[in-house]
Amino acid sequence: MGFTKIGLSDIVLRGVQASGYTIPTEIQLRAIPLALAGRDLICCAPTGTGKTAAFVLPILEHLLKLHASDRRHHFPKVLALTPTRELAHQIDHSVLNYGRFAGVRSAPIYGGVGMGNQISELQRGIDIVIATPGRLLDHMQRRTIDLSRVEILVLDEADRMYDMGFIHDVRRIISHVPKTRQTMLFSATMSSSIKSLVSDILKNPELIEIAPNSPVKTVDQFFVMAPQNYKLPILYDIIVHEEVESMLVFSRTKHGADRIAKRLLQQGVRTAAIHANRTQGQRRQALEGFKRGQFKVLVATDIAARGIDIVGVSHVVNYDVPAFAEDYVHRIGRTGRANHSGIAITLVSFNEVPHIRRIEALVGRPIKIDRYEAVPIPDNEALLISTMSKPSAERKGQGRGLRGPRKYMYGRRGK
Repeated sequence: MGFTKIGLSDIVLRGVQASGYTIPTEIQLRAIPLALAGRDLICCAPTGTGKTAAFVLPILEHLLKLHASDRRHHFPKVLALTPTRELAHQIDHSVLNYGRFAGVRSAPIYGGVGMGNQISELQRGIDIVIATPGRLLDHMQRRTIDLSRVEILVLDEADRMYDMGFIHDVRRIISHVPKTRQTMLFSATMSSSIKSLVSDILKNPELIEIAPNSPVKTVDQFFVMAPQNYKLPILYDIIVHEEVESMLVFSRTKHGADRIAKRLLQQGVRTAAIHANRTQGQRRQALEGFKRGQFKVLVATDIAARGIDIVGVSHVVNYDVPAFAEDYVHRIGRTGRANHSGIAITLVSFNEVPHIRRIEALVGRPIKIDRYEAVPIPDNEALLISTMSKPSAERKGQGRGLRGPRKYMYGRRGK
């Protein structure tokens, strides 16, 4: 079924088609008609399933139906809350793309930059405010924004906002939004804390679940034995021998991200790093360079990577296994987007095997950790990792494995 069959107007359809999309994803097929009908929604879906369009397109339709006199200056009609500035920019970019013929005005509001330009933009009149909680509260305290006319509230990546400690700020903000509104909540996972928030702020919501707690099906996942001092050689070998178009590497720490990027640069790999200690200008420069192909590898921390929406990332490498299983789903969702295929590789040291157990529990299947034959590791370290991971046994349907990984994974398929 195409976008023409789910109730979108010609103006919005033109924007969708001009953006290069013709076939809606599952979450878009299920969410858009309900959102157009004004229903509150809970959408539990992995990263990379097209959830941004699932709320942006109905928002555009709602604004188009408002009489011009109702779209008054200074009073936004839509508020979208998001955990990071990168994600705020991504949503704003989607609004600009899909709404290019709709005459809709939007603005991303986030910290780390001066407030002057944001205040000027708000004073000129904005239909959609896309904000991080902390900076939005700053504007509310200064009375530079009025939320009394908001008709649609979106909470994007609600689980991440909770993990980052924003949930109390979110509740404060919502208390200033009219109760007679439509609310849409999007989350990759549904914890008890998110369920509590849902019960407080949504009215008779429709629940849409897209493969909950599972990575998207277009991603091939591999787990590799990698003692800490062997991780960089293995990563470099993957970059050299795999047909890497663009690779996103996840580090647990800011220092680790800088160290990985520095070592790869020393070995001639075009690499950039993003994390919270980089300025907004540096982060945007790195992201834009990655999108343009100036950098082959982008090394990122979890928080900095939120909102990265780049179709065509061929590989995601978990240099460090995430401590929280939900982050694994978020990380590997950065590849295999928009029906493209992708590869996710997780480098596992002895100390990180317990984190693999948590990922197994979340995704509901055992995980097998294989040797990476191209970079041999000491037998005693391999034995430690394999012994720790033994309860996983063999994964059902894991026939491809990683025995001699280049035969399948690393640019040698069918050779």
